[in-house]
Amino acid sequence: MSKEVLVKFGQRVKEERHKLGWSQEELASKAGVHRTYIGMIERAEKNITLENIEKLAKALSIKIINFFK
Repeated sequence: MSKEVLVKFGQRVKEERHKLGWSQEELASKAGVHRTYIGMIERAEKNITLENIEKLAKALSIKIINFFK
């Protein structure tokens, strides 16, 4: 698997989080994941599951497809 997709995904998560003015901790709390997990996603250190993609999308109030545009 190319790490490029993880980098792009992490950048989109960070961008959407910043649009809302949220810290990583705030997003983690709203998504029901650990705060360090958000940082790992944004730095492309974690291969995120579909279930957690859905949690992030719901927390950010966006459609899943928006992560991949």
